[in-house]
Amino acid sequence: MDGQVSSGCAPERYVYKPKRFYLTVFALTWACWLLAIICRDSPLLFVFMLLGLLMPALTAVITVLRSKNDALIKDFKRKIVGFYRIRPLQIIMAVSLFALVVALSIGTSVLFGGSPEQFAFTQDFFFSIGGSSALLTILLASTIEELGWRGYGEDAVGAYNSWFKESVIFGCVWACWHIPLFWVPGSYQQGLTELGALYVLNFFVSAVPLNFIQTWVYVKNKRSMLATIIFHLFINTMQEKIAMTPETKCIETIFVVLAAVLVVLTNKQLFFETEHIGHMPDVQD
Repeated sequence: MDGQVSSGCAPERYVYKPKRFYLTVFALTWACWLLAIICRDSPLLFVFMLLGLLMPALTAVITVLRSKNDALIKDFKRKIVGFYRIRPLQIIMAVSLFALVVALSIGTSVLFGGSPEQFAFTQDFFFSIGGSSALLTILLASTIEELGWRGYGEDAVGAYNSWFKESVIFGCVWACWHIPLFWVPGSYQQGLTELGALYVLNFFVSAVPLNFIQTWVYVKNKRSMLATIIFHLFINTMQEKIAMTPETKCIETIFVVLAAVLVVLTNKQLFFETEHIGHMPDVQD
C-alpha cells in the first residue's frame, strides 16, 4: 500500500513522499496558471488563478486520504480542528515580531528620506486579479495555501530533516512555486515585474527567512494549521494595507533576515533537534 511499511504486527508507519507531492503540485498549479496567462483578457482568468491556488490543498487532502494510514489521517484532522494546540502568547509574539519588522523598515526608510505617510493604511489593495476582490484573494491564499503546505508539504520535508534545513528547502520551493504569477495580470508578483528586477529578486530572497519565522509558528503551536493561517493572514494584510513603498519592502527583507536569525538563535532546540525524524506523523503533542 502506498506510503506504508508493514512489519509483522507492528503499527504501519507512513513514509512521506515529498518528491511526488511537490512534482504533482507544481505540475497542476503551473498548468492552471499557464491557462490563466493565456486567458488574461477573459473572465476565466480568476477561475484558473483560483484553481492553481487550490492545487496544494487538493493534492495534500487526496494524498492523505489515499494513504489509508490511520496515523497520517488522524494527524491531518488534528492539525485542522485541534484548536487546543494553539499557544495564543506565541502567536502574539510572532505577530508583534513581524509588526516590529514593518515599523523598523518604514522607520529606516524615513530616516533616509522616505515618506512618513508609509505608516498609514492604504485605501486599496495592491493587486486585483480579473476584477476579483483582493481581500477575498488574500483570505483564500492564507487559508488554502496553509491547508496544502502545512497539511502535508512541510511535514513531507521535515520528516527527513531538521526544521532548520526544512525551512531552507521549503522556503526555496515555496518561492519557486510562485514563478508563473509573474506573468498573471493583476497578481502581486506581476506588479513587481513592472517595478524592476531588483523587486523580483527581493521577493525570492525574502522567502527563505520568512519561512523560518513561519516554521517557528507552526512547530511551536504543535503543528497547528490555524496558527499558521492566522500568521499568514497577518503578513499578507500588513504587506498590502500598510503604505510601504517598494523600496521600503527591500529594506524590510533585511529586517526579516535579522528577525529570522533572532528566532533561530533563541530556539536552537526547535530548529536543530532531529528526534522527530522517523517519528512523523505520530509525533507526540
